[in-house]
Amino acid sequence: MYAAISLFIFVCLTAATHADPHHPCHAPNMTGCMTVMNLKGDVRGYGSFTYDSMSNKLRFKSNESQPVNTSLGLDLLMFFDEGIFYEIDSKNQSCEKKALQCTMHPLDIPNDAKFHGIINSGNPSIEGEGLKLNLWTGSMRGTKGHYVISVTMGCLPISSLYFTESTSFIVSNTDVELEIKDPDLLVVPSFCQGLPLEETPEGTVHSFLNEFM
Repeated sequence: MYAAISLFIFVCLTAATHADPHHPCHAPNMTGCMTVMNLKGDVRGYGSFTYDSMSNKLRFKSNESQPVNTSLGLDLLMFFDEGIFYEIDSKNQSCEKKALQCTMHPLDIPNDAKFHGIINSGNPSIEGEGLKLNLWTGSMRGTKGHYVISVTMGCLPISSLYFTESTSFIVSNTDVELEIKDPDLLVVPSFCQGLPLEETPEGTVHSFLNEFM
């Protein structure tokens, strides 16, 4: 697995760079599965996601039946445009409301991302055996980190690589469907409504990505 990730990074960084005729695209509504893995091969999170691209809302729920999942019980409802998110504990009917200091997430290309190039995954000369991907790169605001995001020609995010001073990891999406199957997942649960915003400790940066670091 580590070798495969390393090879993918090499391909990303050596892809032919093009003059940028593109502007960052934005993904459609989606439902699917998300895996977060560091480059040592440790799974930091695995679960289902529901994403509303128009409202920029994301729900991620860990799959507790996954034995290698080290983020068991993680249930996040993110409101990126509002700059807030909820950590939800449905079992105990409780949650915490927190401020987002960073709104970057792996299902959207930042507006300041730079088009890096195009790669073909698999064998494009055989029908059904190849996938053409656009690569976008950029810096992670407020850190010395960088990212590489690969999306299909239709702007479906396939994977995102993040490199920071403390860690590096890859987010991959599978079983993606272009619909919101359960809109209620993007609604604040009744037991979370009316909560005050918790104070953010000095030096803490809340973000979707930091939940897996």
